[in-house]
Amino acid sequence: MNLFWHDWAGLIGVTLVLVAFFLLQAHKLSGQGYLYQGMNLVGAFGILLSLIFGTFNLSAFLQELAWFLISVYGIVRGVKLKKAAVGPLP
Repeated sequence: MNLFWHDWAGLIGVTLVLVAFFLLQAHKLSGQGYLYQGMNLVGAFGILLSLIFGTFNLSAFLQELAWFLISVYGIVRGVKLKKAAVGPLP
């Protein structure tokens, strides 16, 4: 079996997403935490790379694009909430 770089990106991406989900279910990660969101973001990006440069599948692409965008939303929302909780600097 000859794997290309985009195949490895997809395999690593799937692993990250699944490990993040397992750790969430095992109560080892918070769904609001940056590590969980980051693992999903990087994982979805790896899967998107494998779909763009490898064998394209529209339904899988749309799912991973949504997963990526939702992860970005979660990270941005978390940063905004953290800044609001700290308040303005003097």
